Amino acid sequence: MRGIIEDAYKGIVSWWQGMGIVTREELANALDGYRVRFAYHSGNIENPELTYHDTRDVFEDGRVRGFTGDPRTLFEIQNLKACHELVVDAFAKRQPLDEEMLLETHRTLTQGTYDERRWRAGERPGTYKVHDYVVGAGDVGATPKEVRAEVLVQRL
Repeated sequence: MRGIIEDAYKGIVSWWQGMGIVTREELANALDGYRVRFAYHSGNIENPELTYHDTRDVFEDGRVRGFTGDPRTLFEIQNLKACHELVVDAFAKRQPLDEEMLLETHRTLTQGTYDERRWRAGERPGTYKVHDYVVGAGDVGATPKEVRAEVLVQRL
């Protein structure tokens, strides 16, 4: 199974590199349809009331009409839009995908979305977690002390 996944990954990388994207505009055009679909599916996981049209409205107009879901979802979509711009700009500047870029991406994605409990616990956008959180009973992840080392080991 691992060989199949690695081969598929290599094929995708080869296809992507074959597109010959060099400029910011070329990258933005290549990702144009993807960015809204990604944001929609990401937001819809936690807020099934979110529609594709709501998401597209945030990306195209910066607002929605008649949205009745959790306002946090709109912050998250706006953050995904801002993060898309951050990544496209970083590409244009040939900025390396390093720890600084990773933390800036995290800050952009999570700005305005932390609940009061996490904020009081010292969690902040753009920093590594300081407490241990899990999504489900069977989930396993790095402890707060291990996170930075785990990220750096992966060599981004």
